[in-house]
Formats: sequence, C-alpha cells, structure tokens
Amino acid sequence: MTATAHDPLHNSERDGGRWVPPLDMALEAARETLAEQQRANIYDDRAVLTAAVRLEIALRHLVAAHDAEAAR
Repeated sequence: MTATAHDPLHNSERDGGRWVPPLDMALEAARETLAEQQRANIYDDRAVLTAAVRLEIALRHLVAAHDAEAAR
C-alpha cells in the first residue's frame, strides 16, 4: 500500500470567510459556467478535470448565495 499526498479541493478552514455573491449573480455565473463546460471533450482528461473544478466552484457559490439569501 502506498501513501499519496492529499489536499482536498475544498477546505472549509482555508476557504471560509470569502465574499458571497448575491443570488442573482451566482445563478447567472452558474448558468454561464454550465454552458461553457458542456463543450468539454469527454476524452480529454484535463478538460474533464477543468470542467469538474469550475462546476464545483460555481455550485459552491450558488449554494452559499442561496444560504445567505435564506438567512435574510
């Protein structure tokens, strides 16, 4: 068994406390990201990884914006 270094994509302690976009901005950005990333080449590992990361970031912003809006 080999051990490999692991650094998670998202770390709440490291990534917390950032600016949260308004819900309408986060929704528009998520739509734009989805439209851009749907063209990723499924056979290109880097393109798929890039799309996954960009979509994950857009989803985190969207959820944070939704939660902030719900808290009002």
